[in-house]
Amino acid sequence: MLIDFDKIKEEVKENFHDGDGEFISKQYFDGYNKILFGKLKKNNSIGLHEHETTSEIVYVISGQGVMTCDGEVEIIMAGDVSYCPMGHNHTLKNPFDEDLEFFAVIPNHKS
Repeated sequence: MLIDFDKIKEEVKENFHDGDGEFISKQYFDGYNKILFGKLKKNNSIGLHEHETTSEIVYVISGQGVMTCDGEVEIIMAGDVSYCPMGHNHTLKNPFDEDLEFFAVIPNHKS
């Protein structure tokens, strides 16, 4: 199945998971799993959240950000992949000038 993000409506979420600013995304959701294209502009973030029944794989397309997984801080940049397993938590911040664009897959592991 082809997912055409150009045909998916962009969503803007303010203070997503108590983060700062806006999280801009185009999401495909089949009622169980999410596949998304996301963007964080300078000084915006996705707040700390736990993946209780899901995991998340984030592939950075462009820009760079600060990913904190279970308290471990890492700089991620274009070409990097970050993985947050089920039962763990993470946050993503963009303190840099360039927009952070990424692709994420969030599979649900429990029904």
